[in-house]
Amino acid sequence: MTRHFLIDDDLSRSEVTQILDEADRLKKDRFAARTLEGPKSVAVIFEKQSTRTRVSFEAAITELGGHAVILDTQASQLGRGETIEDTAKVLSRYVSAIVIRTFGHDRLEALAADSLVPVVNALTDLAHPCQLLADLMTIREHKGDPAGTTLTYVGDGNNVAHSLLLGGVLAGMHVRVASPAGYEPFTEIVARANDIGNRTGGSAVLIPDPRAACSGADVLYTDVWASMGQEAESAQRRSAFSGYTIDDELVAVAAPDVMVLHCLPAHRGEEIAASVIDGPRSFVFDQAENRLHAQKALLAFLLEQS
Repeated sequence: MTRHFLIDDDLSRSEVTQILDEADRLKKDRFAARTLEGPKSVAVIFEKQSTRTRVSFEAAITELGGHAVILDTQASQLGRGETIEDTAKVLSRYVSAIVIRTFGHDRLEALAADSLVPVVNALTDLAHPCQLLADLMTIREHKGDPAGTTLTYVGDGNNVAHSLLLGGVLAGMHVRVASPAGYEPFTEIVARANDIGNRTGGSAVLIPDPRAACSGADVLYTDVWASMGQEAESAQRRSAFSGYTIDDELVAVAAPDVMVLHCLPAHRGEEIAASVIDGPRSFVFDQAENRLHAQKALLAFLLEQS
C-alpha cells in the first residue's frame, strides 16, 4: 500500500517518533541513509514560491542518493491547464515519490488519489505538516519529549497553526492559539485536535488574549500575518493583528526557559520583535535547519513503507 503524508495525523504518534529518531541520526551523520541510491528520482512541484522548502527537499533528496526533479507551473504543463490527476498518473510512472507545494488542499488530495508513489505535502492552504516535523525535532533537541509541553501560537490561524494543533496534540502537547476575531483556526481542526488529544493526553484551546495564552508557556511560536496570496490584505491584517506581536513582554510572561520558534520568513517588527527572534530564547535557525533532516527521515520512511 502506498503511504502518503498529506496532513499531520496521516502518521501515528509512534511513527512520528520513529521518523524523528531517524532525523536525529541523520543530523549527526548526514549520509547514513541512502534510500534513493540509484539514483532514484523525486518530483518536487512548486505552485507557490519557496526558499527553505525547495532547498531543504532538493538537498534531502540528493543526500539520500537520489535526484530531485524540480517543477513549477511556469516550466510544466500544469501551467497550461493539464489536470493534476493526469500529472499524477504520468509522474508516478517516472519517479519514486512526489512532493508538492500548492494552494488548495483538495488539489493535493487529487494528486495523491491518482499517484502510484508516495505524495508529500510541502504546504497547502490547510496544513504544513513537514514544518511541524521540524518543529517537533527542534523541541525535542532542547526540551526532550514534547509530551506535556505547552506551546502557544500567536497570530493568524493559518496552515501552520492547523499543523501545530494536529501534530502538536498528536505528540501529546498542550497547544494554545491566540488569534484576533475572524482569524482563528478552523473549528473543525480544533475539534479534530481534541479528538486526537483524547488518545494522547494533549489538548487544543483557543485563547484570544495573547498575554493569557503565553502565560507559563514552554514554547512560543508565530508566523507572518499575511501569507502567500494574501498580500492585498497586508494593511488590513497589520491593523487586525495589532497586539499580537511576540515581543519581550510576551516572552516575559512565558516560562523562564521558553523557546521561541518561527517558520520563516519573518517580518521583524510585525509578528515578532527583532529583540526576540535575534535574542537568546530564539531557536528559529535550528528549526529551519531541521527541515532538511526531518524531511530526509520522512522520505526514507514513506519509501520503505510503500
